[in-house]
Formats: sequence, structure tokens, C-alpha cells
Amino acid sequence: MSIITVGIDLAKNVFAVHGVDDNGKAALVKPKVSRADLLPLIAQLPPCLIGMEACSGAHHWARLFRQHGHAVKLMAPKLVAPYRMSGKRGKNDAADAAAICEAVTRPAMRFVPIKEEHQQIILSLHRTRQGFVEERTASYNRLRGLIAEFGIVLPQKVVCLRREIGAHLEDLPGYANLCVGDLLSHTAELDKRIAEYDRAIAQAARDDARSKKLMKLPGIGPTTASALLASIGGGHDFDNGRQVAAWIGLTPGHNQ
Repeated sequence: MSIITVGIDLAKNVFAVHGVDDNGKAALVKPKVSRADLLPLIAQLPPCLIGMEACSGAHHWARLFRQHGHAVKLMAPKLVAPYRMSGKRGKNDAADAAAICEAVTRPAMRFVPIKEEHQQIILSLHRTRQGFVEERTASYNRLRGLIAEFGIVLPQKVVCLRREIGAHLEDLPGYANLCVGDLLSHTAELDKRIAEYDRAIAQAARDDARSKKLMKLPGIGPTTASALLASIGGGHDFDNGRQVAAWIGLTPGHNQ
């Protein structure tokens, strides 16, 4: 019998694959498939439904599998968890693949839209920039903590901190002066990097017709426009604006 549904437990190097036929019986059970062998294995199967958890690399594999005629659906891992039969099989990759194979066929299951390559390129810009921003904030907090140990407390604003700290550098003993100087240099370099990414994001937004339409709305600039489009694409996976708002966390949960 032909395989109609496949569940794949993704990993970096060794994957688990579980496929069932039209009677729901396991017809393809491979608990260990190397990264190099995964695509040839899926490519030789007849077009079927493939389920995967939406984790690192999932969108890449989904695009590859769709090229071979398969219907691919991604699910949040927390929605797959109830289908794991850990009591009978134990917690392992093969059991996870079987749970994914079961979960993807559930009529009430909610799926994650598959991102195209250009969406992930733009998201790479945003995530790298956000990482630099967080690193800069952490560096300033570290700097404030260090100088506070020597009785120096400066205003909260970064502009005031950088302006006033110069007058206190000579008051810092020994290597503390070196540490503060290095932190200031590091944050200055991060400022340059963040500015470069801001320009790249703005240019990407200007090159996208949909981003330019979004930027005509009040309060939406290039950063918000490009991040929104890279995250949800055309938005066709949502029935209305309320679903979009809930997806990005703009509405309270039921328990709040």
C-alpha cells in the first residue's frame, strides 16, 4: 500500500521518519536517517502529506519537499506534545516522528505558514540587528554595574552616560579604567553595526512594493513593515485582522 502521511522528527544530523498507509498502519519506520539521505528518501515517495515541527531548519526542508510534489505542514511543538505516547514507547526520536505523523492529520490542528527564502533573508537582518541591540543594552548595564562598585552613579539615559562618564574615568582605580574604556568602545562599535542594519532594512523595505504600502499607514516605518511581511507574508493564512493581532501578541490571553 502507498504511504499517504509521513512524520519527520527534525534534527541537525540524524532524523527520524515515520510513514503510514491509507489504513493508518506504519509502512515506513526509519528511526535513524542521515542528513544526506533524508531528501533522497522523501523524493522517492509518491506525493503525500508530510508533517514536521516548526523548529530550526523546518522551513528549508519544507521548501525542498514541496519541490517533489509533497504537501508539507508545520506545527508548533507544543501542539504535537499531546500525541506523544511516551508511556508505551518512551521519549525518543522515533516516538516523536510517530506523534508528528498522527498530529498532522488532526482536523483541528493549527499549522504554521511556511516561509519563503526571501522572508527568512529579511528575518535574518532583523534577528541579527536585535541581537546587537540586546548586546548593547547588556554592555551598558554591565558598565553601570561596574562603575557603581566604585561609587559612580550616572543618569539612566545612554546619551547622558556617555557624556558624563569621561569626567569620572580618572577616578577609577587600576584595571577598572581599562574595563570601562573597552565597554565604551564596544558599545560604540555596536552603534555602528546597528546603524548599518537599519540602513539595510530600510533599503529592503523600499525595494518591496508591499512594504511601501504598509509604510503609508500611520506609525509604521521600514522596520515594522519589513518585519511584518517577513513574518506573515501576504497574511492569507489568517481569516481576519484579529487573528493576526493575536498571533503577534497584541491581544491578551484567556487567562489574563
